[in-house]
Amino acid sequence: MASNTPLDHRNLVIYEVYVRNHGISGTFADVEADLGRIRAMGVDVVWFMPIHPIGKLNKKGSLGCPYSIQDYRGINSEYGTLEDFARFIETAHNLGLKVMIDVVYNHTAHDSVLVAEHPEYFHQDESGRPVTTVPDWSDVIDLKHPQPDLTEYLVETLKAWAVFGVDGFRCDVASILPQAFWLTARAAVEEVKPGVLWLAESVHASFVADRRARGLSGLSDSELYAAFDLTYDYDIWPIFQQAVRGAVPVKRYLEMLAFQNAIYPQNFIKMRCAENHDQLRILKLAPSRSQGLAWTAFEAFNRGAFLIYGGQESAATHTPSLFEIDKVDWGSYELQLFLTRLAGLKKHPALNGNLYFLAAEPALQAAWAGGLGRGLYGVFNTSGQLGRVEVQLPDGDYLDLLTDQRVAVRGGSLDLPLDVVVLEVEDLRTYCSLRFELLD
Repeated sequence: MASNTPLDHRNLVIYEVYVRNHGISGTFADVEADLGRIRAMGVDVVWFMPIHPIGKLNKKGSLGCPYSIQDYRGINSEYGTLEDFARFIETAHNLGLKVMIDVVYNHTAHDSVLVAEHPEYFHQDESGRPVTTVPDWSDVIDLKHPQPDLTEYLVETLKAWAVFGVDGFRCDVASILPQAFWLTARAAVEEVKPGVLWLAESVHASFVADRRARGLSGLSDSELYAAFDLTYDYDIWPIFQQAVRGAVPVKRYLEMLAFQNAIYPQNFIKMRCAENHDQLRILKLAPSRSQGLAWTAFEAFNRGAFLIYGGQESAATHTPSLFEIDKVDWGSYELQLFLTRLAGLKKHPALNGNLYFLAAEPALQAAWAGGLGRGLYGVFNTSGQLGRVEVQLPDGDYLDLLTDQRVAVRGGSLDLPLDVVVLEVEDLRTYCSLRFELLD
């Protein structure tokens, strides 16, 4: 774990933006005009998917992918100018928001500015032609690490963006680059701007295993924590998806969460989400809307930072294309209040305690407890069933923090909510065993 990572990073709410498809014009100005609404949701950090010029050679789709970058030091003219981005950062900072940008240092576009000047920076085939090491990524070519001159160029680029005003870096497929690169980059950026947020897109375990089998770089999450504050949840993402679909028992997913608690540094932080730009929308993945909302709420309740993907607040079921103009249908923002309440939970004092899993079926039950103060008790109807469910609470009336409604516990049970209830409980440790036998 990066030694200077603040523990309160686990309470962050991050909002992901694809500038091209966020607003009518697809510009920084569109997103800037929306910042007040985004901040009001309880968001702490706005993360921009890549903002740099997109390659045209061998591009995918009619407009190309933002992760196929021509120039790490430039701005995509579709989005505006460097001055427009500077104004965006100033507006965000004035609202108390931090700004994070995507860093894509594993690969570039086929027509990137580095290809002609430094072909030696790239993986090459037998004829000396730059290539990708991931065949499906046909619109990019891979940088070959480590190389001192390449490292210097990339690190100087990061430092420049930090000085410009950027507050964090989301590092694409961070697991593919050497650990030494990230340690060098973090230390150098810290010298010019202390406290920059580092989020690693750590990859699926199967991807790491395949890379290593082919003699290529593949870092585990544990290795990434030496340089990063947060990593993705992709190490157990396939189990999460199967649990949402009902293909594996929810208990299996809880076992994997408990496994994370045992194998990573004690202060590890995951970025939890129910969806992002590479994954199905949760309301598309889940068998029913109510189950999708239950899973969304649990990921906000879960240990770690929480990601909201632009459009989630409008109950979107469509993931916008990376390669085309494919606007978010904002509609009436029907889930904005729901997500705002979830974001508010991240700042509840109970989340500075410990998270316990209490039950898996018919509803996932979990509790945050620390000392003898107020705790949180969550009942997440991931099964979509209705009826009553036994809970570890004494009879009484409790306040649901998501709706401000009273919830009655009678005879040690409550009416199973349509999707979720989160109850505030005094001296929660007094009532709960705070123990769940995960392993058979």
